[in-house]
Amino acid sequence: MMGILTHPVFLWAVGLLVVPGIILWILSYFVASYCTYKATLRRTSEDKWGRELPDDLGEQPRQMYEIGNEWAQKNASHKEEVHIVRDGLNLYGEYYDLGYDRVAIVLSGRTESLKYGYYFAIPYAEHGCNVMVLDPRAHGKSDGEFNTVGFEESQDLIAWIRFLEETRGVTSVVLHGICIGAAGGMLALTAENCPSCIDAIVTEGMFANFAESVKNHLIERKKPVFILLDLIDRWMIHYTGHSMKYGPIDVIHRMDKPLLMLHSLEDIYSTPEYAQRLFDLAPHPKKRIVWFAHGKHSMLRITDTELYDRSIGEFLEDVYPTKFHTTTKEEHHVL
Repeated sequence: MMGILTHPVFLWAVGLLVVPGIILWILSYFVASYCTYKATLRRTSEDKWGRELPDDLGEQPRQMYEIGNEWAQKNASHKEEVHIVRDGLNLYGEYYDLGYDRVAIVLSGRTESLKYGYYFAIPYAEHGCNVMVLDPRAHGKSDGEFNTVGFEESQDLIAWIRFLEETRGVTSVVLHGICIGAAGGMLALTAENCPSCIDAIVTEGMFANFAESVKNHLIERKKPVFILLDLIDRWMIHYTGHSMKYGPIDVIHRMDKPLLMLHSLEDIYSTPEYAQRLFDLAPHPKKRIVWFAHGKHSMLRITDTELYDRSIGEFLEDVYPTKFHTTTKEEHHVL
C-alpha cells in the first residue's frame, strides 16, 4: 500500500487534481476581494453615489434625507453653489451664508453626497454657524473614481477651507464628520498644512481605521477575514497608494483641537471599544464623548435628535465661551 502511495504516477495524479484546485481557490479570493473593493470604494458610473436617492434606501435614511431637504429648501435664498479644483478633480459644494461669523463644514460618509449633509447642518445653523456641505470626490457632482477613506479627502477639505479663507474671509471653522468624513476631518486636523482657522471637530461613528470597519462587515457576513482583508487592502494600495490599515487611531494623539465624539453602544462597525480608545488618545482638554444607548452606525441623530442636537450645542458653548458664557463637563456617558 505504501508503495502505491509513493509511486510517481500516483503522486502526479494527485498533483494534477489538487494543484488546480488550490490555484482556483486562491484566484477565487483575488476575484472576491477585487469585487468587494470595487463595490465598496470605486465609483463605476455617474449614477453610483450620486445626489439622487437610491431606490433601496431604508426608512431611517429616507427620513433623514426628507428632513434635510426641507431645511435646504427653506434656506435656498442663502445658498451659493461653490466649486474648486484639486488633484485635477472638479469638486462641488454648497455654501449657506446665514449671517454668522463661523462655518460648520459637514463631511458626509461613504456613498453620500452633499444632500446627506443637509440633515446634519440643522443643529449648527440653530447654534450660530453658516454651513458648507460638500460632494466628496467620486460622489455627487464631484469628479473622481475612488473613495480613499479620508486620505485624499482630507487634502480636498483643506483646499475647501483655503477657498473659504480667500473668498469669504472665514476665520472660524467647525468640522462635523460622519464615518469616513470623520476620518478625513481627523487626517486634515493632523496634517502639516492644516489651516489654523479650524476650531474643533465633531465626529459620529469615527472608526480606528477603515480596515477595522471592513473586518467587522466581513464578520457580519460570515466571510473569511484573514484572507480577504489583506487582499482588499492590497487593491486599495494598488489604486490609491493608501492603506486602509492606517487611520484616525494613528494620528489622533497629534490632534490639538477640541473634540466631541458621538457614538452608539450598538455600533457593530466602528465598535465602542475602539471609540473609547480614540477618545482616550485625544490630548486636548476640551474633549467629550456622548454615548447613545441605541442607534445604528451613522444613524444617531434620527434615533435621538434631542440628545444629538443638545450635545452639539453644549460643545459649541464650551468651544466658544466668550459667546455662550458656559462650561460643561469633560465626558458624558448617556446609557
